[in-house]
Amino acid sequence: MKVLVIGSGGREHAICWKIAQNPRVDRVFCAPGNGGIEIEDKCSNLNITDIDELRDFASEEKVALTVVGPEVPLTEGIVDKFKEKGLSIFGPSSKAALLEGSKIYSKNFMRKYGIKTAEYADFDDIDKALEYIENCSYPVVVKADGLAAGKGVSICENYGEAKTALENFMIKDVFKGAGKKVIVEEFLQGVEASILTVTDGNTIIPFISSKDHKQIYDGGRGPNTGGMGAIAPNPYCSEEVLEDFEKNIMLPTLKGIQQENLDYTGIIFFGIMITKKGVYLLEYNVRMGDPETQAVLPLMKSDFVDLIQAAVSKKLSDFKLEWKEGACCCVVAASKGYPAKYETGFEINGFKKENNIFAAGVKKEDGVFKTSGGRVLVTYGIGASLEDAVEYAYENLKKVSFNGMYFRKDIGK
Repeated sequence: MKVLVIGSGGREHAICWKIAQNPRVDRVFCAPGNGGIEIEDKCSNLNITDIDELRDFASEEKVALTVVGPEVPLTEGIVDKFKEKGLSIFGPSSKAALLEGSKIYSKNFMRKYGIKTAEYADFDDIDKALEYIENCSYPVVVKADGLAAGKGVSICENYGEAKTALENFMIKDVFKGAGKKVIVEEFLQGVEASILTVTDGNTIIPFISSKDHKQIYDGGRGPNTGGMGAIAPNPYCSEEVLEDFEKNIMLPTLKGIQQENLDYTGIIFFGIMITKKGVYLLEYNVRMGDPETQAVLPLMKSDFVDLIQAAVSKKLSDFKLEWKEGACCCVVAASKGYPAKYETGFEINGFKKENNIFAAGVKKEDGVFKTSGGRVLVTYGIGASLEDAVEYAYENLKKVSFNGMYFRKDIGK
């Protein structure tokens, strides 16, 4: 059995690693992949990014299953194109992917189906948006409507900061079209959690909870990044929180998907805020999170390919998803200067499979692993307790080095 994984980050490395464990799988292609993925058995990179070319490759090579990692190809309709050719692919249609592709669409969806979320207003006119923020109670959150690589959110403490954010998004167009429309949203005080789920459109099953650490500096300070580490399960996700989430967010979302006739077979990632007034939905992602995937998949006891095939064949209700005991922590090693300007091309020492490592911004030149991105790699640890998992993740990180390597020292602490 051949499997194709779309994407190039640490999330995709973790997905390839997990898929390769299935005994029926003999080849895993990652398109375009990264230089570190080849440390996994059965895994190789495929230098194709064009959707039509990927579809033709899957057809010609008789690929049994395609798994889509990032959001962009989903919003661009990769699932629709593969299904037209009768190819088996795991992910939502382009229409369903609007739940992530448009913040305005997703907030209106939440409102329509009674899903608890922050109060908001949406704008495509800068003057009306500026008028609105004159009467807001602060802080407020300004969000770009479209995809902005996880960076299209500004928490604004006062009118001046909100005005600057709106001007950056709508006039200076820092997100190249994604911020031409915006949402201004009430700020929710609480603790964030990430809950991945899998659905076949009829059944929805939650994964174990996780917690991302978004800011660059210890203590959750500094600018947002793509994520500097993650833990699973999230210690703030009590039984009460999970019940609230399932009843008031997860199940109404599935109902909405069915009512709107959205073709949705894949992952729904729920970004939630746990507040004193209950659980609120911050956002949907229509794919697995990064770096949450790198903390969640090592704890999955069930076979990932079997789970995906159960979803694709609409038999998810028969699948029993099982998890290992204990906890997992993953820590991101980033290039010096990330998320702003940074240099690449430095040799990576200790890049070995036995160090529990997933590559992101890694290339291989003349047999040498080198840095090629902002977030370079993660190391992970599994333990009986969260404290043990954190200790093992950092012990593994000590075995890896490159010039300018930066990481947070407080993931999971």
